[in-house]
Amino acid sequence: MTKALKASGFLGLATMMVVGLYQFTLLAGGSGVPGWMIGGHAHLGVISILAIVMGFAVPAIGVTGRLRTAVTVMFIAGQWGIPGVVWLGEGASLTFLMPTAFLWGIFLIVSMLIMLYATLTQDTEVTGTGPTEAAPADD
Repeated sequence: MTKALKASGFLGLATMMVVGLYQFTLLAGGSGVPGWMIGGHAHLGVISILAIVMGFAVPAIGVTGRLRTAVTVMFIAGQWGIPGVVWLGEGASLTFLMPTAFLWGIFLIVSMLIMLYATLTQDTEVTGTGPTEAAPADD
């Protein structure tokens, strides 16, 4: 499931970059960029970076079973739901979708609280899956 978090993060970053290029073409053409587009772009970028981080943090902290599934599903839903509702709600005038931002936000918050719980209750014997020694520099 952590592969899903990482893949969603990289897809989100690629999507954010495409939107950023589109925003540049609007500016270069003399038009302004709508605020809703900027907001969705920023949220998708930041949350996508967090999705990649989560892809590494979940196994490192030792989140397993249903909690791992819940974190993964809720985080990915929130990652796409927040910018999606901004773009669709404001950009496509589907304003009836705007209240769902609370749902996507709650999904993100709950996934973070699960990670907090897993961190606080982690057995001190658990070492995670990261390297056991310092990685050599590649410079």
